Parts: sequence; C-alpha cells; structure tokens
Amino acid sequence: MDISRLIGHAKISFHHHPNPISLLSKQKGKEVAQTLLEIARATTPPCNLNPFLFNGHLQTAYTAITPYDVPVYYKRHVFSAEDPAFTGTFAVDFAVPAYSECNDLLPPRTTYYKDAEFEGIKSMDSKPMLVTLHGLSGGSHEIYLRHCLKPLLDSGEWEACVVNSRGCARSQITSSVLYNARATWDVRQTVKWLRGTFPNRPLFGIGFSLGANILTNYLGEEGSGCLLKAAVICSNPWNLEAGSLALRRSWLGLNLYSKTMGTNLKALFETHVDEMSKNPNIDIEKVRALTYLHEFDRTPLFAIHALDDPIAVDEALPYEEFRKNPYAVLCTTSLGGHLSWFEMGGGRWFARAATHFLMKMANDIDLSSPVSSPNDLTKDRPADKKAPFWDPMIRKLHIHVPE
Repeated sequence: MDISRLIGHAKISFHHHPNPISLLSKQKGKEVAQTLLEIARATTPPCNLNPFLFNGHLQTAYTAITPYDVPVYYKRHVFSAEDPAFTGTFAVDFAVPAYSECNDLLPPRTTYYKDAEFEGIKSMDSKPMLVTLHGLSGGSHEIYLRHCLKPLLDSGEWEACVVNSRGCARSQITSSVLYNARATWDVRQTVKWLRGTFPNRPLFGIGFSLGANILTNYLGEEGSGCLLKAAVICSNPWNLEAGSLALRRSWLGLNLYSKTMGTNLKALFETHVDEMSKNPNIDIEKVRALTYLHEFDRTPLFAIHALDDPIAVDEALPYEEFRKNPYAVLCTTSLGGHLSWFEMGGGRWFARAATHFLMKMANDIDLSSPVSSPNDLTKDRPADKKAPFWDPMIRKLHIHVPE
C-alpha cells in the first residue's frame, strides 16, 4: 500500500518536451533565461492534501459540500456577437471591489454595469488581466474558480473577468447558438475587446474542466497570433470521446458523474427552453428524456491534472503532445480529483499552483522579448514524407494516402 496516499501526500510529475522554450527574466542589470519547465517546477508547491479525502471520488464529492466561501464581486456586461456565424449574446463578468447592492436575477455578488459606468471602463494601466473560463454549465460564481481569482485580486496587482458560456450563470440566450468544447468564438471576441480597451495590460488565460478544453482549442486556433501571454488549464478532459467512454465503464462514472452532469445540462436547457424551441432541429421532448452526459500553440501553457480525476480521466491525457510541444508543460499529481485538490483547512492546492505560475509569468518574465524555442519543431518528422508523423499543433497523426 502507498503510505503517502494515507497522509495526503501526492506525487508530482512533469511531462514536457526535451527542450522547452526559454523565457528571459525581467530583472534589470542581467538577463537570465529560464525554461518553461524550470518556471513550472519553481512555482509548483508541494501537494499535501486532506488525508481524509484520500482518493479522487472523495476529493470530487467534497466540492459539493465544502462549507468554505471565497467572496469575489462582479459587474456584468452583455456583449452581442460580432461574427454573424455565431449570432446571439454572451455575458462577461468583471471582478470589481466589494459593494452592497444586489440583483436577485443574477448569481450572488453580481450586478450589471450601468451604461455610463461601462463606457468609462477603459484604462491605460499595465496591470495583468486574467481571462477565465468555467466548467460545464457553471459560471463566474463557481467556488473552484474564485479560489484562483481571490489571491490575485487581493494582491491589488491584477484584474480579472469571466467569460460565461451562453446561458450559464443566469445569463439569457438570444439565439439557438450555445456552446461546446470548440466554442471559442466568445472568448476570441472578448480577448480582442480587452486588447483594444486595455492596450497596456498583459492578458493571461485560465480554464477549468470544459473551459480548459475551450481555452486549449482557442490557443491552438490562434497560434502565433494569440493575444494571451500565457495560460493555465486545470482538469482538462482533453479527449472527450475517451472520457465519455471511461465514464460509462463504471457504475459511479455512469450513475453519479455522468448522470449529475447530464441533469445539470437538462436544467440549463429547461431554463432557456423557450428560445431553444425556436430551433426546428432540436427535439425538445427528446432532450428532456436524456439522462447521461454522453447523450448530450504558440503560447506558454501550464496544465495541471490529477491522475485520480474520475471525470477528466488519465487515459484521455495527451502525453505524447506534451513531449512534442516545447510551449507546454503538464503537471500531474497522484491525488486531487476533479477541480478539487482540497488541503486541510479547505484551501485548494491547484489554486496556489496556478496563481504562483501566473504571478511568476507576470512579474518576473519579460513577456515582450521573443520566445526562444528549438529552431525546428518538426525535427522528429521522418525524412520520408510518406511515413506517418505526429503534428502536435493540430493533434493529428498524419498518414500518407496514395492518390
């Protein structure tokens, strides 16, 4: 038996390219190059979790009953989609100082910006700003998300916003375009708007669970043109098909996790059923009869994942991609569950790991300098162009098909 598990000590492992990218320190008087792996190692604290939550199921279940609160206040603005292919509106919640007013139609500690107030939001300050994506059917109110935002905001040095997926966090939908793991259109518009509104702020990204998957897809789609300086992803389900199949293999996976997530999606659907019913391709009664979930880069990237995650399962992790991509480092822990990593006292280890990395990137790394990377990212490609080869940028195995 692994005794370390019984005392809550989780083993930390890093998976990475043999030659990760190098980044220059912002320290004056000397130029110190650090690899992305060195930064990840230096900012990742020891993972000592609550010994009473000694497996992924207990860690994950505790999320639903933990009594701890982490207050973060927001003001919301509703954007209209600029791309006609993705018509509709979406809500972005901006973290703001505490206030006393309330809006019972929105999540706790959330109100709308007044028009005049929002028009004056522009700023020339150079504070780093974090763009946040939540998990499936969640929103800016989620406790795991606030665990990461709170220490950054309390430092007084960061700003943050949460891009709510359409219909989530009590936002209204105005078209039949909702969201999925490839729904990068709203975050893309948000990032472009932030770049124009806060031209001096370095922009960073963080995503959780499905939001981590959306953020990863966004980074891949943007490539070298990405406006984010660095990103952190937590409990990414990665290969959704593999994860779905894994959930269906066990009683807990099917009747607890898949059923719970399916129920949450059905509740979200019912909230917006009037708008959704306008789409002739949606069978309302068929959706109501569903039970389970399966029925429904060039940017420095730090990924955090627990090997005992019962939802974003280990077998779906793209280890080979991390070995081939010098721009990304994957940190795995032997314990932690799904978006949990509870420590004694109610703190969450992943929040410390994520915020330490983001603070390091924002405060100590010269993000204006060009990134140093291997000259040829395709050096592992076989000389014979007809042979199969792996391209981590598009996540495909290329196999030559004779004409």
